[in-house]
Parts: sequence; C-alpha cells; structure tokens
Amino acid sequence: MDPITPEEYFQDSPLGLAVHREVHHLLVTNWPDVAVRTTKSQVAFRRERAFAFLWRPRQYLRSASADVVLSLALSRRLESVRFKQVVQPSRGTWMHHLEIGAVEDVDQQVEEWLDAAAAAAGPRLGPPTPDAWGSCD
Repeated sequence: MDPITPEEYFQDSPLGLAVHREVHHLLVTNWPDVAVRTTKSQVAFRRERAFAFLWRPRQYLRSASADVVLSLALSRRLESVRFKQVVQPSRGTWMHHLEIGAVEDVDQQVEEWLDAAAAAAGPRLGPPTPDAWGSCD
C-alpha cells in the first residue's frame, strides 16, 4: 500500500490540516530530525520513537466532539484540565489526548509538551525507510 500524505488524511478537515501544519512547524523548528508518517488512522511524528499523533476521532467515535486530537506519549503523567483523557497503555508510557478546536489551541503550553515528548523520544537513528517515513517537509 502506498503511503498517504497529511493533506490526503485531512482532506475533509481543514482544521486538522491547519493543526498539522502548525504542529509540524513547531517540531521541525526545534527538532530538525523529526520524521512524519501518515497512515489511514493518524499522522505520527517521531524521532527514535513516535511521540505525537494527530488523528480524527470521528473515524472511531460517532459522538466525537472534536475534529482533531493531538495525542502525546510521555514517560510521566502531566496534570492539566486541557486533556480530554490521559491513559497509561504500558508501564512507563502515558498517552495524553488533547482535543483541538482551533489552531490557536496549539499554544505555548502545547509547544512545551511537544518539546518534552520529542526530547524523550530520543534522536532519530539513521535515515527513515523511504516507503514508510517521510520528512516533515
């Protein structure tokens, strides 16, 4: 199966695409080794490991209230009323789900969380395989 682009993934979500562009800009400015992979279910940002994911909850939940969610993988739980849900899918990994209602929701606090997640994901080791991972261009 051919990889898809973020533009294809968010073709029915102008907000999702705008949020992707903002998150992408913040990440490549601070972390030039970030790679992006887009699948049918999400747009993932990674260094050594994936650490941030943009996805459309309406793909999975009929009663979803948000058009796009930013999920961050961290080794510790962050406390904020902004998170819709925080879960621990495995020991040492906490997933923080943030519903995004406007591009402005990707503010200084979210940038700090993205930086923490990117730092914890470690440097990318070697180039990504061309058919699976693209750059953040």
